[in-house]
Amino acid sequence: MIDIIENKRDGKELSTEEIQFFIQGYTDGSIPDYQVSALMMAIYFQDMTEKERADLTMAMVQSGDQIDLSKIDGIKVDKHSTGGVGDTTTLVLGPLVAAVGVPVAKMSGRGLGHTGGTIDKLESVNGFHVELENEEFINLVNSNKIAVIGQSGNLTPADKKLYALRDVTATVNSIPLIAGSIMSKKIAAGADAIVLDVKTGAGAFMKTLDDSRELAKAMVQIGNNVGRNTMAIISDMSQPLGYAIGNALEVKEAIDTLKGEGPEDLTELCLTLGSYMVYLAKKANTLEEARTMLEGVMKDGTALSVFKTFLSAQGGDGTIVDNPDRLPQAKFTFELEAKEDGYVSEMVADEIGTAAMLLGAGRATKESVIDLAVGLILRKKIGDQVKKGDSLVTIYSNFENISEITTKLYENIRISKNKVTPPVLIHEEITK
Repeated sequence: MIDIIENKRDGKELSTEEIQFFIQGYTDGSIPDYQVSALMMAIYFQDMTEKERADLTMAMVQSGDQIDLSKIDGIKVDKHSTGGVGDTTTLVLGPLVAAVGVPVAKMSGRGLGHTGGTIDKLESVNGFHVELENEEFINLVNSNKIAVIGQSGNLTPADKKLYALRDVTATVNSIPLIAGSIMSKKIAAGADAIVLDVKTGAGAFMKTLDDSRELAKAMVQIGNNVGRNTMAIISDMSQPLGYAIGNALEVKEAIDTLKGEGPEDLTELCLTLGSYMVYLAKKANTLEEARTMLEGVMKDGTALSVFKTFLSAQGGDGTIVDNPDRLPQAKFTFELEAKEDGYVSEMVADEIGTAAMLLGAGRATKESVIDLAVGLILRKKIGDQVKKGDSLVTIYSNFENISEITTKLYENIRISKNKVTPPVLIHEEITK
């Protein structure tokens, strides 16, 4: 292990065997934390070659269980988003691409942070559950083209240990380590092809376009180097996506979007990501053809009916699709009124997300209990004109004293006298 640390410290390329040796040894406990910490810091400063990145990813994949989806008909395409605020895309994308015959076998987690993860959001639907046996999961995907399962088994144990170590050694922000962490989980989960939505801006993990581009390219290269067709888009997270931030509120927004009545930015992002998924699944010959197919199933109601079937098949109350009022409801609603005339110039996404978390929409710690009913609905976005007294945000709360939340929102939604151009939604598409 000392030789491996020295090699990386001096900027040499580690061999496949060296990478497998340290991942295996760290996973089984024979290599101590302090040596791996030294190696992580060496990687942080010296970076890794394309080959090393692919080897690191596959060593993490091989450190634990791998899900076998070969019994599911067709090419399985997974989508991964690097997070953000109001990121309702999975709830829309799953049924949307399933409606054109692309199998969506999704393994999702619970969220720490502003709102719950995809599973928490889906659990706002009464009765919905993700505890499925593998065989049942595969059967559901084969019959309905979509199912969501909780993260189970012993997937990428090396990544879990490395992630915890990076957190306490100031080595989280290393492109090869971030890319390897994300891609190892996607590959272990059995996808044939992967579409990545890499966020950029204030509400994203990567705040600048350059960093987001570097991460996107690294993940696309890893995927393609290990035999998984991978594409990425870089999308904006300088303001929340869509209007809804909160679990039940986002399910309602997903229903509206599947009807073709959702927010413009969320709809556009889902159609773009969905086009890639349909194209990689070889259901369309071009991205344009894929998009036309998706717009068709949105328009004729097929996508919405797939969503209903999916919820019912996993024990959920499918009638919420027709009666969203059956979703959990907050006791109180308050309007956050604009204090002046002008144009919305800034909406600091992560701080607005924190306001939703303070209402109970997200988890500050793993032990926190989520309130599925609460959250925020944005009434204005960057570039919109406002008059004094207009509602900027509707606050859904189960407690009456929301002064801390309104203070935070006023601090992070800025209004200027001058006209403002809305941010670009999709910055780049990366396919190589």
